[in-house]
Amino acid sequence: MKPRYVLVTAAHNEASFIERTILAVCAQELRPTKWVIVNDGSTDDTAKIIQGYAQQFDFIQLLQLSSQHAPDFGAQVRAINAGVDLLQRSDVEFDFIGNVDSDIAFEASYFSELFRKFESTPSLGLAGGWLYENDGVKLSPRRGNRTTSVPHGVQCFRRECFQAIGGYVPLRYGAPDWCSEISARMNGWRVESFPDLQVVHHRPTGSVSGSWRYLYRAGLAAYSLGSHPAFELARCIARLHCRPYLVGALSRLAGFGAGYLRKEQRQVSEEIVRFLRREQTQRLRAKLPVLVGLTPKGNAAAERNRTKRPSVSSNQTRI
Repeated sequence: MKPRYVLVTAAHNEASFIERTILAVCAQELRPTKWVIVNDGSTDDTAKIIQGYAQQFDFIQLLQLSSQHAPDFGAQVRAINAGVDLLQRSDVEFDFIGNVDSDIAFEASYFSELFRKFESTPSLGLAGGWLYENDGVKLSPRRGNRTTSVPHGVQCFRRECFQAIGGYVPLRYGAPDWCSEISARMNGWRVESFPDLQVVHHRPTGSVSGSWRYLYRAGLAAYSLGSHPAFELARCIARLHCRPYLVGALSRLAGFGAGYLRKEQRQVSEEIVRFLRREQTQRLRAKLPVLVGLTPKGNAAAERNRTKRPSVSSNQTRI
């Protein structure tokens, strides 16, 4: 049987990009059973564009939110959750549920290839492709792409995994993708993104708010999720050679420190904080020999494999 999947997209003033996203999904070799596109208070032609395609393709449904778009970073997740609620109230059956941002595009084989990867790895609960962005010369992989992390705009969940984590959580400073990844691994599911599944991101990461503002907020988000201070310091040091030079690293570190200075209450459970810090500590220990020069960089992958924890079974899945 072919995989049955549904998609949800939250769109706010995306008239410049959303048509390319719609055309990419409509061109898929394996189309979704249902695709709910949520118009979240757009003041441009976003709703008109969506409605036009909904009249052509019966699997597309426009959901209009009655309230205005909230000026906070949880607005997108609340719009996504409205779409998820609509799907859950309907009689549509599905095995996978995916979030698709309204400014991306991919090849016609994208979902077919993605579900082959799900099929070959029963423990895979959350997966997606790699984002590619235009650097002014050519499309290049986005900085921050990692095989162990799936970008929010292309996160696809096995239904059991999505139900286990309780869906997306609207967080004050964003990073719902990071939170969902932590929760998925906590529940015994594998999280992986695949470099061979190319996704074109038409709006470069951080371009809306500006690079340093984006990184400052990323620091606040890291604090709100309970990221380990030593891990954040290492991450900021690693950013020193990236644009904006020095300012980017300091912006993220300032945001992370601001959370402590304000004594803000975290928006996730202590269980999530402990789990995340345990993961980060293990990653730091694995990288420490490389950082201090005891292990050649060429052997870094071998060192990571050597220090990796043994697989643990949980309902026949691996962590």
